[in-house]
Amino acid sequence: MSYQTDLSVRIGSAVFQNPVMPASGTYDYFENNADVFPMSELGAVMVKSVHRCVRPGNPPPRITEVCGGMINAVGIPSIGIEAFMERELSRYENIGAPVVLSISGNTTDHYREALEIVDNDPRIAAVELNFSCPNVGTGLAFSSDVKLLEEAAKTARSATRLPLIAKLSPNVTDIRDSARVSEACGMDAVTVSNTFKAMTIDIRKQRPTLGNISGGMSGPAVKPQNMYLVWQASTAVEIPIIACGGISCWQDAVEYLLAGATAVQVGSINFVNPLCMREVIEGIDRYLADNGYKSVGEIRGLAHR
Repeated sequence: MSYQTDLSVRIGSAVFQNPVMPASGTYDYFENNADVFPMSELGAVMVKSVHRCVRPGNPPPRITEVCGGMINAVGIPSIGIEAFMERELSRYENIGAPVVLSISGNTTDHYREALEIVDNDPRIAAVELNFSCPNVGTGLAFSSDVKLLEEAAKTARSATRLPLIAKLSPNVTDIRDSARVSEACGMDAVTVSNTFKAMTIDIRKQRPTLGNISGGMSGPAVKPQNMYLVWQASTAVEIPIIACGGISCWQDAVEYLLAGATAVQVGSINFVNPLCMREVIEGIDRYLADNGYKSVGEIRGLAHR
């Protein structure tokens, strides 16, 4: 894919040819969406979260559709980081785009141990730390408590030289606090944000729809809420913000860039329109060219003027 403008972005030492990537766990590179369009067109490929340990995930039902989106309670089923590095990472070697590995854990040591196993592998361009996982000691998500977040971020930072991205939970009082702590602890970027806590009830069965009772809501309906979080975070930190929440077209992505994001992750819409990410890349490029901009960095945060 050739561009009319410079779409390249930098996250730490990682350089991506454009600012668009899938959100973790929302795109199948090898089976269902294989060959829909070349993965080499993406800014980066994002791996579904790999847990430090082997995990079966949550009991079914795990996903339910709602007005304007979906709620998932998949629970990060995982073969564990050792098995992923040995058996799965090689599948991404010929995909033609930088690989961002998503890592999850339930203790601060889980993140450290996983990163030590990754050991600055040159096949990995960056690591996104899923800090929305519940801490085994408190039951709170790491990024919902600034002290837990600080401990986990510092531990992770000490374990690797790879660029680190803290994926933050929106279920907090003030996202700016989470972003500031992430920056202070050496994170190279923050993803704003993970899914919003939600649930539905099956009125026929008269019980929660999901096997886990609650889950995380994503989809177009959450975009205005998440837009405000990106706006807030961009006023609090200097590190790049990766916007994730409700993007379903290129206009949504441009909004996020104007709000202060450096890059975007496209999630739930991939299940509906697997060509969406290509359309977003083309749309951003066209918008820049049509409005006289030479690079994507020129519009970052312009809405704050």
